[in-house]
Amino acid sequence: MSNKSAIIIGAGIVGLATARALAVRGYRVTVFERNEQAVGASIRNFGMVWPIGQATGQLFERAMLSRSIWKQVCNEANIWHNETGSLHLAYHDDELAVMREYAAINHEYRNCALLNPAETLAKSPAVNPDGLKGALWSGEEMIVESRVAIGQIAAYLKEKYAVDFHWNTAITRVETSAVYNAGQKWEADEIYVCSGADFETLYPELFLEAGITKCKLQMMRLTAQEDNWRIGPSLCGGLSMIHYPGFKAAPSLSKLRERYESEFAEYLKWGIHVMVSQNAGGELTIGDSHEYGLVHDPFDKQFINDMIISYLKSFATFKDWRLIQSWHGIYPKMLNGATEFIAKPAPGVTVINGMGGNGMTLSFGLCEQLIAGQLSV
Repeated sequence: MSNKSAIIIGAGIVGLATARALAVRGYRVTVFERNEQAVGASIRNFGMVWPIGQATGQLFERAMLSRSIWKQVCNEANIWHNETGSLHLAYHDDELAVMREYAAINHEYRNCALLNPAETLAKSPAVNPDGLKGALWSGEEMIVESRVAIGQIAAYLKEKYAVDFHWNTAITRVETSAVYNAGQKWEADEIYVCSGADFETLYPELFLEAGITKCKLQMMRLTAQEDNWRIGPSLCGGLSMIHYPGFKAAPSLSKLRERYESEFAEYLKWGIHVMVSQNAGGELTIGDSHEYGLVHDPFDKQFINDMIISYLKSFATFKDWRLIQSWHGIYPKMLNGATEFIAKPAPGVTVINGMGGNGMTLSFGLCEQLIAGQLSV
């Protein structure tokens, strides 16, 4: 066990995952967050821990490690979580073909199977039965309520590991062993910059050199369903299969993509694929879209929300479709296809960034592997 100290900038999921990985190894950890609580991409998502989206191999193993840490933390901190699994729904033969290939390739490595329509409807009462041809079932996906869970993890780290949190404290300068805010200075043996797209303000040249863009996504929340009605697994339409790299192993995916490029060109233009998860209170989180660029329109596009709901109705049926919230999130993403950005701009300073839309799924695993690797050298 170490007796070293570490400073972490950012109290989103990457910062918390780094804090945990250090704290369990005996580090004295201090976290600085510029807001009074985490308000960025870490709370503006489905709350999905989503191994099915990762390709078999290193990233899938990282996702499963992350899932195991999520489960441990949630159990120890009494954080609501639901091991719902997921259903990708097929309404065309080419969608079913991709799912069949995925299950055949992966069933030895993953808890997945191809279901017929009757088996699919038995998994979820929210599946639209009209024209249903089957589904890909995966039992490994888990849901948390990210709006609440991120703050609960911070409280858990403070209580169990004495992690010290400085809220409303924007770090404006970083040196080899110190960080600064308005004339104040804090020192530590190691510094980790985990502030999402905000790391651009600390290291603007590094940000530009790294080839990072920013992704804006639009999401919505539907009202709690009456009589405690639950949808069961998280549900996905066919468009999700061309979004996640886990499906690239299916030989028929390229043919399916060709059809989507013809029939859903406008959806692909705005990066729309549609999923739905349900939180503890019965509300339904739906989305999303993907717009890329360094600067984004601060106002949401209603036609994107309309397209999301229209496609959702093709595979899901709910008791109550009333919209109660809409929002957008912005996260950094690597332009070169890398799954993360790790850099050391100065001795003792590490930047952890660029995880795209996989922060909830991969952060705990990535930071555990990173910190364990550093300490084993």
